[in-house]
Amino acid sequence: MVMARAAIRYAKAILDIANSNGQAATVNNDMKSIVAAVAESEELKNFLASPVVKGDVKISALSEIFASVQSETKGLFRLLLENKRFEILPEVASQYNALFDEMNGVETAKVTTAFPLTPELEAKVLAKIKEFSNKTITLVNTVDPSILGGFVLRIGDKQYNASIANRLRELKRELSN
Repeated sequence: MVMARAAIRYAKAILDIANSNGQAATVNNDMKSIVAAVAESEELKNFLASPVVKGDVKISALSEIFASVQSETKGLFRLLLENKRFEILPEVASQYNALFDEMNGVETAKVTTAFPLTPELEAKVLAKIKEFSNKTITLVNTVDPSILGGFVLRIGDKQYNASIANRLRELKRELSN
């Protein structure tokens, strides 16, 4: 929990700096690339979290890996070096993306289905979501065969469960009473 709060504080600070420099969108792209790189490389994640590796080695490696990032992102690297907080870099990047999307009125809708969404079905889901929200929606599909069929839609703190597994649980509850 402490790491999440610290990541949010760093992300807010970098967003403020990037906004004042007019670089918020390009820094958002930097942060997306950091999240993607750490997600696909367990070695990079372990490297950043390792207390054995010196901060100078970490910052020089990050400068090579992310050579084309904006000066604000490089400033974040230096700030994390000074504060010995490199392990929270992925969380800071993820929080920055969330804050940037929130600032621009973009909301993420998470749809869990028993099978991958087809483009036609994805278009129908997006059309239905637009009835409930006036924000720009980004759709994330998660496949979970345990729901048997239907879908579970989560937007922000709201959830609509139209899965067959949920319906069966409700039916079992009704029959057992």
